[in-house]
Amino acid sequence: MSAPTHPRTHPAATGGVDIRLPWWAIALPAVAFVTLLLLILNPADAQAAAGDPTIGHILERARELVLR
Repeated sequence: MSAPTHPRTHPAATGGVDIRLPWWAIALPAVAFVTLLLLILNPADAQAAAGDPTIGHILERARELVLR
């Protein structure tokens, strides 16, 4: 008499890895990255760049290249 077998439903049972991230685990770092990038590329709002025109010029050129 043979015993009934049960199908494996979890990939971890077969040696695979099942990782599921919530939507905010991807969205929050992406929003933070874009926010920091915009702060860096906008020299008008940067107080530290106001004293050195070279840094402001470089940041302005980078912003122009990104927005094209």
